[in-house]
Amino acid sequence: MAVRRRQRLGPGGGRALLAAVLLCVWGRAAAERVRYAIPEELGRGSLVGPLARDLGLSADELPARKLRLSDEKQYFTVNEENGNLYVNERLDREEMCGESATCSVSFEALVHNPLNVFHVEVAIEDVNDNAPTFRKAALDLEIGELIPPGTRFPLEMAHDADVGSNSLLTYQLTSNPSFSLAIKESPDGSKLELVLERALDREKQSSSELVLTAVDAGDPVRSGTVQIRVNVTDANDNAPVFEQDRYRLSLPESTPPGSEVVKLSASDADAGTNARITYSFGEMTIKALQKFVIDAESGSITLQEALDFEETSVYNLAVEAKDGGGLAAHSKVQVEVLDVNDNAPEITILSLSSPVPEDAPTGTVVAVLKVRDRDSGENGQVSCELSGEAPLSIVASSGGSYKVVTTGALDREQASEHGVTVVARDRGRPALWSSRELVLEVSDVNDNAPVFEEAAYSAYVAENNAAGALVLRVQARDADAGANGRVSYWLAGGSAGAAGAAPLVSVEARSGALYAQRSLDYEQCREFTVAVRAQDGGSPARSSTATVRVFVLDRNDNAPRVLWPAAAAAGEAAGGAATPFEVVPRSAEAGYLVAKVVAVDADAGRNAWLSYELVQASEPALFRVGLHSGEVRTARAVSERDAAKQRVVAVVKDHGQPALSATATLHVVLAESLQEALPELSERPAGAEEEAAAAAELQFYLVLALALLSALLVLSVALAVLARLRRAGPPAVLRCLGAQRFSLAGAAFPADFCEGTLPYSYNLCVAAPARAVPEAAWPPPPVPVPVLSAEELLGGDSCEKPSLSSNALTGEQPAEPDAAQVCKANSFLLRL
Repeated sequence: MAVRRRQRLGPGGGRALLAAVLLCVWGRAAAERVRYAIPEELGRGSLVGPLARDLGLSADELPARKLRLSDEKQYFTVNEENGNLYVNERLDREEMCGESATCSVSFEALVHNPLNVFHVEVAIEDVNDNAPTFRKAALDLEIGELIPPGTRFPLEMAHDADVGSNSLLTYQLTSNPSFSLAIKESPDGSKLELVLERALDREKQSSSELVLTAVDAGDPVRSGTVQIRVNVTDANDNAPVFEQDRYRLSLPESTPPGSEVVKLSASDADAGTNARITYSFGEMTIKALQKFVIDAESGSITLQEALDFEETSVYNLAVEAKDGGGLAAHSKVQVEVLDVNDNAPEITILSLSSPVPEDAPTGTVVAVLKVRDRDSGENGQVSCELSGEAPLSIVASSGGSYKVVTTGALDREQASEHGVTVVARDRGRPALWSSRELVLEVSDVNDNAPVFEEAAYSAYVAENNAAGALVLRVQARDADAGANGRVSYWLAGGSAGAAGAAPLVSVEARSGALYAQRSLDYEQCREFTVAVRAQDGGSPARSSTATVRVFVLDRNDNAPRVLWPAAAAAGEAAGGAATPFEVVPRSAEAGYLVAKVVAVDADAGRNAWLSYELVQASEPALFRVGLHSGEVRTARAVSERDAAKQRVVAVVKDHGQPALSATATLHVVLAESLQEALPELSERPAGAEEEAAAAAELQFYLVLALALLSALLVLSVALAVLARLRRAGPPAVLRCLGAQRFSLAGAAFPADFCEGTLPYSYNLCVAAPARAVPEAAWPPPPVPVPVLSAEELLGGDSCEKPSLSSNALTGEQPAEPDAAQVCKANSFLLRL
């Protein structure tokens, strides 16, 4: 006999079958959701579907987009080369989903650059891999002989772990005229019953053995059998009766094991052994049998294992009460498990983009989280927030996912990393929460230029420094890190050297130290500026510039230079050239200005302050020199006893450390007029040394012979001069004398004068001896004096012929002066 088990589908069986058929077609169900359907028990490496193509990714994009999966248990894997989805491990639908009509695995597919999340659902289709099974190997039935035909006896139904058509069972019973099979439909489901077709006679047959076979509708067909042993007993005409046909109760999932769930009660109108009732469970799932236990004598149902609402929310228990005569009553106990907020939210980091460049725009996704709470209702509703000071916020995404995004600009120089705590809190009573730390590192971007400690530097270097000496060390700081903060220094320009010339300083690229390239000279360059550029190693590089002003400090490395009468020493060294001299009248009183020593010092400051001292003189008491002016004046009135020719040596000293000096030699002729001085002038070039010795000897005799000897000497000198003038006749030099016989100080300045004591210029006229002139022409008329300009005087010893008046001396055209005499006169004027 074959009976098809139609009741397994129940009222919702058609819909479940339709859903199973619809799941066979995979594709996108909604935006960002992809669905596939595969049969269970596929081998590892079996193709599920072209995931990359369904997500809109081409093969060229796959390496850059980094497609990967994020499910906790890796049932599937994705190929990085073609983007196809493959099975990663064996899939057993019964193990994964139990008796659920539908079974699917959901996970997220992550795509980077930019970051996006796609939800993927793979439906697991059932295959007929489980044969129907009976809980017991044999079923024992005791049927009284007085049981009328048509009586039905419930039988244990087979269980098939498959679903859909694979779990549709048909039952077959071995042929027996006394029994048949029937399916009873009820709101609780279908029941398999053994129908007594005719009355039993224990005396004829006390027992019967039947074989019940359950066959499913799968392909290939699978089946299971159980043996039914029927014992015919004496009459027991009253079956036990439960107090309730159905028991309904609720238990919180926090109920501890060992707690009594319910106590059943059934009664039997019979007496004796036929009224003794024993309780047992009927056909139930293995999971329900593990959770509950029934006491056979008392009918008390006790909780054996802890309940878990998230695992099973409702348990349906089938109970049986059987009397001693074999009659049984059946009832249902429905246990509803109440959810308790016993699960804290679980936070899973699907992706974390760290480090993040500091120039990342606002709204950049830095992390993707998934939060799940296994509770239901308000206990499973979760809200997330961030704690901690950071420019980050968390926003909800689809499917319980959350994105952590930037809310402002990042600055690595202010904070190189941001630590925040993700707090997930449910709405249970009391609320449960969990947290997860996120540390986001900020990578450096070259957004800061080097900054010098000072915008302008000043350095002081003494002149005559050694080449390579340290001038100054500049320093710039860059707030960036790594190569972006590594500063190098370069010269960017300035007045440190002319174009094409070697620079005065150089800078060391790493340390910023400026070194002198050569020795500096204050007299050539007193200060200069250079521009130093600090450049970091970023890309693109950033730089800044600072100005370094270098002041060269003066050292006393230049001795005073005598401008006048410095040429006198040169004239004497040349031998034969005219030597400048000063004519002082013998009627000069004390304080008479003889001449002015003009000197300059190329140094500056104290090194250029000059002082003058008299170090040697024919008559030391006759002259004095102004300490700061350099003016040579008579210290007393000139007397007739003083020698006609005087030699005065003055030293010019600066105030440097150590002090440097120079000497100036001044020749003075004591005479009332230039005519008296000319004889002394003509002999001076030949007998300069003899005059110095005579002056020294004169000083010696003056000391020894006192006033008498001095008077005799002065008289001798005067007689000698007069005699020489008488023999020579009127000197030709008198022709150049004008109204002023003595030299006058003018306000002219040497062209090369820079600084120092202000000098005077003296205009003298010296002519060479002329041809003999009759004494009747004495004294000669004034002759115009040729005056040379400053450029002609500074032009060297150029010998130009002076123009003389045509009515000089005799009124006739004068003879052409000797060229050597004219040159000598001009040279004398140049030295003055």
